Amino acid sequence: MTSPGGHEPAGAAASLTGDVTDSGVFRAVLDGYDAVYASLPQGETFSRLWRTHAYRNEFPEEFAHIGFLTVPEAQRMRELLQIRPGDVLADLACGGGGPGLWMAAQSGASLTGVDPSPCGLAAARARARDAGLAGRARFRQGTFEQTRLPDGAADAVMSVEALQYAPGKRAAVTEFFRILRPGRRLAFIAFEVDPAKVAGVPILGADPVPDYRPLLEAAGFSIEAYEETPGWQQRVSAAFSAIAGASDTLAAEMGEHAAASAVAEAMLTIEIQPYPRRVLAVASRPG
Repeated sequence: MTSPGGHEPAGAAASLTGDVTDSGVFRAVLDGYDAVYASLPQGETFSRLWRTHAYRNEFPEEFAHIGFLTVPEAQRMRELLQIRPGDVLADLACGGGGPGLWMAAQSGASLTGVDPSPCGLAAARARARDAGLAGRARFRQGTFEQTRLPDGAADAVMSVEALQYAPGKRAAVTEFFRILRPGRRLAFIAFEVDPAKVAGVPILGADPVPDYRPLLEAAGFSIEAYEETPGWQQRVSAAFSAIAGASDTLAAEMGEHAAASAVAEAMLTIEIQPYPRRVLAVASRPG
């Protein structure tokens, strides 16, 4: 899913606030994120509804996730990233690690996942072990703006449905450029956000961006692809409507806190419809 306002249920948002700090909004979102991940083993209804509506049961169970990424979208992202066996792939705001681990398994790359949530990182490490990828996957705490990775640490950088939550997107894109090796590529899927619809909304209203291309170009990237993903509106609407309609069952299975985070995000997205487009952006750092 997304955060309490959009990707992984309370998840992406947590993954997407800037510094790992104790600021009130960040802490509240991070707590919601952790609550959802901790409750997922008991959340059979949530997992079933999400898999069915958000990405049509396409991902293998070992790479299941709480976003809208489909297998065809992941395949296109992998092709455009031009990842080679032995490359280092950085997955920023990795959450429970599913898409990044899928990408590593498909490409032969090593994976470095970054996320601020200890609960999300623990889930990602367990998933890497279960998928037989523990030997070439590592996960560390950090944020978009402060990944804590060295300069030029990655041959490819990816992120899925999280950048819209970053409170400082210019700083985030600058960090992408810093950690990416010259001549290599960044790819992310994110929601463009309508500033008029999110004024005053926590998280989404902090730094709404209706088009990521100017930010990428200002940071020094060359745009390789920028395209709206097909069929996203129907899947977002179906997934969030299903979650909102199952609030009582979710509370019974997952607990009040986790369910409230998931349902709040669903209701907010349905009511204000903050996203004009969901885009796949691919950019290269000049050699």
